[in-house]
Amino acid sequence: MRSLLPHRAHAMVPAHATRSVGALVGLIGGLAGTVVMDLFGAGLFVMMGAPASLAFTIIGDAAAGFAATRGLTLTGGAALGALLHYLIGLGLGGLFGIVAVQVPALRSSSALKTMAMSILYVELVSQPLLTAAALILQMTAGEMAQWFGLSAVLHLIYGLVLGLVVFLGLRNATIAPA
Repeated sequence: MRSLLPHRAHAMVPAHATRSVGALVGLIGGLAGTVVMDLFGAGLFVMMGAPASLAFTIIGDAAAGFAATRGLTLTGGAALGALLHYLIGLGLGGLFGIVAVQVPALRSSSALKTMAMSILYVELVSQPLLTAAALILQMTAGEMAQWFGLSAVLHLIYGLVLGLVVFLGLRNATIAPA
C-alpha cells in the first residue's frame, strides 16, 4: 500500500504556524471581513433609506470630533471614516491571527469554534470604539440603540468571515512537508 502513496506522503508532519503567518492570515481575514461587512452594511443602509456610506460618515465624523478635543482639525466624513474603518479592520484581523497561533484554544480543529471566538473577540474589542463615537457625536438614546444594534450585526458578519479565513489559513499553514 505504501508504494501507491507519493514517496514523501509519510513525511508530512505538523508544524506550528509562526506569528508572522498568523498576522498575514489575520490581515487577509480582516480585509475580507471588512469588505463583506461593508457590502452587507451598505445594502442594509440603502434599504433603510440612508446613504450607503452612513457608517463611514459616522466613523469619520467621530474621529474628527475626537481630534478636535485634542486641538487638531480634521475633515470628517466618509473618506476619513472609510480609511479608519479599513485600518481598524486590518489591525483587528492581524491581531486575532497572531493571538490565534499563540493561544491553544484558538488553534481549534473546528471552524465553528474559531468563528465563535472571532465573533466574541470582535464584539468585545469594538465596544470602546462604538461607545466613544456615540459619546463624541452626542447621539440620542434612539440613535445609540440603532448604532449599537446595527454594529453588533455587522461585526458578527466581520467576525464570521475573519474566523473562517483564520481557521482555513492556519489549518493549511500547520501541515508542511518535512
